[in-house]
Amino acid sequence: MDNPLLMAFGLMLVLEGALPLLAPRAWRQTFQRMIELKDGQLRFVGLASMAGGMLLLFVLR
Repeated sequence: MDNPLLMAFGLMLVLEGALPLLAPRAWRQTFQRMIELKDGQLRFVGLASMAGGMLLLFVLR
């Protein structure tokens, strides 16, 4: 099965799981700080993450 979208999703899950596996205390502290952000701040973090990902895809393509 050579579906690039599924492969990208799988890679994202691997990367998302790396920090809780390797540094659970740091992950928990970071997650706690994220919970305390206001909605606008959290949306900005999401937007910046999406923009960074799109830029990386554009550069690598």
